[in-house]
Amino acid sequence: MPTHSVTDDTFDAEVRQSDIPVVVDFWAEWCGPCKQIGPALEELADEYEGKVKIVKVNVDDNPNTPAQMGVRGIPALFLFKDGQVVSNKIGAAPKAALKGWIEESV
Repeated sequence: MPTHSVTDDTFDAEVRQSDIPVVVDFWAEWCGPCKQIGPALEELADEYEGKVKIVKVNVDDNPNTPAQMGVRGIPALFLFKDGQVVSNKIGAAPKAALKGWIEESV
């Protein structure tokens, strides 16, 4: 399942109430590093299908959730498990590093 977008309105239902871990990618269209990690996140979404969900939140279109989460720079990745943040990572990273981060967090 490829990544999909989550909004301020759907965040709780899609992320906090998920029965599997969720990686949330806070990004924006104008953010170069966000675009760099996009393809890696898409591949990881396929690899982890059914085990970990990967979703994206556009910070320009949905300002409330990033504000509540204290996001100050993007890309910002948050890993939720049982509705709580268990790990976060700021900035772009290669696919192998992202996969390692997910593995050690879930």
